[in-house]
Amino acid sequence: MTHLFPASVVGSMPRSDFVRDLVTDQDTTDPEATRQRMDAAVRYVVALQERAGLDVVTDGEWRRRSYIGVIAELAHGFEISRFPDGRTQTVVTDRLAPRAPGFIAEEIRFLRGITDRKVKATLPAPALLGERLWDPEKSAAAYPTRKAFVAACVPILRREVELVRDAGADIIQVDDPHLCLFVDPDVRAQYEDPDKAADFAVDMVNQMIDGIEGVHLALHLCRRTGARARGERRHTGGYEPIIDQLNRLKVHHLTMEFTTPGAGEFSVLKALREDLEVGLGCIDVTPGRVDDIDEVV
Repeated sequence: MTHLFPASVVGSMPRSDFVRDLVTDQDTTDPEATRQRMDAAVRYVVALQERAGLDVVTDGEWRRRSYIGVIAELAHGFEISRFPDGRTQTVVTDRLAPRAPGFIAEEIRFLRGITDRKVKATLPAPALLGERLWDPEKSAAAYPTRKAFVAACVPILRREVELVRDAGADIIQVDDPHLCLFVDPDVRAQYEDPDKAADFAVDMVNQMIDGIEGVHLALHLCRRTGARARGERRHTGGYEPIIDQLNRLKVHHLTMEFTTPGAGEFSVLKALREDLEVGLGCIDVTPGRVDDIDEVV
């Protein structure tokens, strides 16, 4: 670990066409050959992080079709389609049933075997899955409401958290860009009671991780960088509107994006409870842009 503070990637790393093709070909080519190639790719991305001097590493989330759709690796009940650009769309269409518990734990088990750095696992937040994977037409027969689907995701995610912990993860991070969007006045205006909706997101995360011991628990707040890169709208606003919700999270650590224009001031951190660690998102990950040292400092 560095003398000043530990450094890490948030979770995912950019994928080359070679890695994208491996993910796409998982079900259509020799699975053992594909696995060996992916193992080699993950060794590379871990070495890249080590060479950069990071104290905490991930596998770049390179084995996953998408960081949200990974739930379809853990449970049956989803329909998966593919966009022309290679991105996938996952929609719940049937009642959830365990499929392959331990998929993310296997990522960690491999990672633990190839590095001496601390390792981090990432999982999507339950309410985020509800926002992205529940469709009023395709999903209603299985789950009449979005909240019902979210509640069904919790035990599946919680079981994976336990398996990831047992596989040797040092940090388990829940990714929740949905909660972070409640900083945006325009997003809040879309809800009859935005605070109640944000409270629900926090309650679901807490049910997913409460009482899990033997691992450092974190939550990542971001503002949909990938969507911004595709030209979709930017979400602005300081963290003040969700401070109460952040203080209720049963985590040890928050990773908060601050590079986005309009993300607010660092002074908001004073309102967080004293025992929370804060990871500052201070590297702009917009495609095609590289920060210099002076900008970061």
